[in-house]
Amino acid sequence: MSSTEQARKTAESLEYLSGFGNEHSSEAVPGALPVGRNSPQRAPLGLYAEQLSGTAFTEPRARNRRSWLYRIRPSAAHPRFVRTDHGALRTAPFTEAVPDPNRLRWDPLPAPPAGTDFLAGLWTLGGNGDVTQRAGMAIHLYSANTSMTDRVFSDADGELLLVPQHGGLLLRTEFGLLRAAPGEVALIPRGVRFRVELLDDEARGYVCENYGQPFALPDLGPIGANGLANPRDFLAPVAAYEDEDRPTEVVNKFCGNLWRAVYDHSPLDVVAWHGNHLPYVYDLHRFNVLGTISYDHPDPSLFTVLTSPSDTPGLAGVDFVVFAPRWLVGEDTFRPPYFHRNVMSEYMGLIEGAYDAKTAGPGGFVPGGGSLHNMMSAHGPDRETFDRASAAELVPQKVDDGLAFMFETRWPVTATPQARETGRLQRGYDEVWQGLQRHFRP
Repeated sequence: MSSTEQARKTAESLEYLSGFGNEHSSEAVPGALPVGRNSPQRAPLGLYAEQLSGTAFTEPRARNRRSWLYRIRPSAAHPRFVRTDHGALRTAPFTEAVPDPNRLRWDPLPAPPAGTDFLAGLWTLGGNGDVTQRAGMAIHLYSANTSMTDRVFSDADGELLLVPQHGGLLLRTEFGLLRAAPGEVALIPRGVRFRVELLDDEARGYVCENYGQPFALPDLGPIGANGLANPRDFLAPVAAYEDEDRPTEVVNKFCGNLWRAVYDHSPLDVVAWHGNHLPYVYDLHRFNVLGTISYDHPDPSLFTVLTSPSDTPGLAGVDFVVFAPRWLVGEDTFRPPYFHRNVMSEYMGLIEGAYDAKTAGPGGFVPGGGSLHNMMSAHGPDRETFDRASAAELVPQKVDDGLAFMFETRWPVTATPQARETGRLQRGYDEVWQGLQRHFRP
């Protein structure tokens, strides 16, 4: 049985815990979790007790993230880390180029060389902020055609939101296993070690690296108690461990550089755990889309799945927004997204199908591609979409032929030189708005 077939078989049998931000607990071996205390004098079954803190000890209880892990060996039992090549991975501050007010759009990246795993296939498009100040974000693409073998990755710089576009992933984490397929997203918290195995011959997708506050569900305000992403639809793994005494390469991303050490054992050796600093998987098709039932349509903030709050209420370090299947029923309403200049910066990607404000097809907005509209860059539906929507009969319409998303951030996104110089950058993107005719008749 091939490694891909073995990964598929494993993924088919996974079980999960339900609920975002919950205090979960799980044990792979009965009796592995201590009762009534976190760090007993002697942890059960000869395990080591260890806390993993995702926030400062004294942050408010509602925002505090931490988990207790009960593992075969403590994380401290490792050799010295040394610098290693970071390939096409880049980190803020992005000083190799200047922020660009022009609208940019990319075709999908080409297939990677044979033998490329998830870590080697990370390619940075751009970002903002300063990783040493825990502020900002980065946008990466990944492409891989082989599983990570005897290799584990962790990111001390931020949490990783993985958005598969093609090919499924089996994520082996310290907390257990997750399956993430196109149409789903996986959230790996800061510092959590994991390995990516492929469920198909090739995999590609998008990654948001969030340097700031951990992602949380947005407040609902006047919406009330229900709607948007329901907490119970976020699935956390059950405990599963590796008891392997063989060399394992552990790669740690720290302040923008990759550092490696070769352990004499697998660090995915957590037998039991409890806490709320956890990885999750979420099916975007379960997003409860809300919208108008009269006229106009609400701002796209209503499509926010997760938000990383900043020190200014309502102003996110980064929002993750999904444009999921939905009904359009607005009367006397231009139904595609409106023309817009935004104080926030928007990177949009397409998982499948088409997006209702952009023309698909060769040279257009296609799955695996992306567009960047930095702050105050004028954008909106292209000419073809405007002409069609302005003349459409306004009957109830189901938009169900695409799944798009957006990383929206408070700061401008600086595209990396490799993103500007790649042959995948569409040089004629501005032309999609040419030909918007004058209709003014005073």
